[in-house]
Amino acid sequence: MFEYKVKKQSKNSSLRTGVITTSHGEINTPVFMPVGTVGAVKTVAPWELRELGAEIILGNTYHLYLRPGEKLIKKFDGLSSFNHWNGPILTDSGGYQVFSLGAGKKTKSGENLVKISEDGVEFKSHLDGKKHYFTPEKVVDIQLAIGSDIIMPLDVCPPSLASKPEIEKAVRLSTEWLKRSKKHLDSKKLKNKPALFGIVQGGIFPDLRKYCAEEMIKLDLPGYSIGGLAVGESQAEMLKIVIQLDSILPKDKPRYLMGVGTPDDILKATKLGVDMFDCVLPTRMARHGVAYLLSDGDKFRELNLLQSNNREEKSTIDKNCQCLVCRGGFSRAYLHHLIKEKEILGIRLLTLHNLHTYINLMKRIRKSVDK
Repeated sequence: MFEYKVKKQSKNSSLRTGVITTSHGEINTPVFMPVGTVGAVKTVAPWELRELGAEIILGNTYHLYLRPGEKLIKKFDGLSSFNHWNGPILTDSGGYQVFSLGAGKKTKSGENLVKISEDGVEFKSHLDGKKHYFTPEKVVDIQLAIGSDIIMPLDVCPPSLASKPEIEKAVRLSTEWLKRSKKHLDSKKLKNKPALFGIVQGGIFPDLRKYCAEEMIKLDLPGYSIGGLAVGESQAEMLKIVIQLDSILPKDKPRYLMGVGTPDDILKATKLGVDMFDCVLPTRMARHGVAYLLSDGDKFRELNLLQSNNREEKSTIDKNCQCLVCRGGFSRAYLHHLIKEKEILGIRLLTLHNLHTYINLMKRIRKSVDK
């Protein structure tokens, strides 16, 4: 089951609040989805995610297909049961990983790691070099075995510096593969079918974005994703595309800006009608000793705890933060020490703080609609 309802629309922008209903629970939007690439959000237990206020997490089809394999996950009644999250899950198609991990790279024997055809994509695993083949239909089947609530179709995600002809090809293939994905999913007799979102491609070219979006809207899908951004373009270029698509994509369907982004990106994009976000930054930056904190108003900044000026600092990351780390009184000096020593606890504490900051940001955004 899948349903989306707009609860409140801002009078001053395209910001809106809403609720997505799935068979695994409800999701209040705008929402940030912590990234659990291989079935776990790095260093964080599922009960901690729930305590933080997470309502949905993201899994990666490419990585879960390679290890532990979708057949094993299916034996445990899906990823939500396998990892004890027991809540809504979105999985991307793995297309981005296929291309980002293999594009332009060759094996020792000189073969390209990725070969695209009309039917699908052949790639070699980044783990062991073994050959695999993804078709739109196979990617749907993998995500069905994973038991996702929201699934993404196989698409082609070219780099930001790709030529217009390359991006035109990506748009054409992504559109055709989406049609095949929908047809394949529609043919399945399932009690609870996942929601298939389209992924609008087109790089930074407005005409290609318009064409791709309009073709995908014809399929009347449950939701629409904006892909191919946060791959090297500037924030201004990214927001220009989001502004354009705000005027094209249906107002009664959820919109998902894939792989974005910083707190500032999210604040700006929600005002342009985006409902769903995912990004590895909260967990990745924690592993590098960086914490996010609010300075003035809605201005966020990064605090690098590895810097020497934190070595004897008694204050917490953020005196105004209500996360367990800041409320618990963990000093910057102690966190500096843990990160310098590569102690896992340090990474865990910074990850919990950063995820709290992101999830709390979404709560604040939802409360801000025409306060």
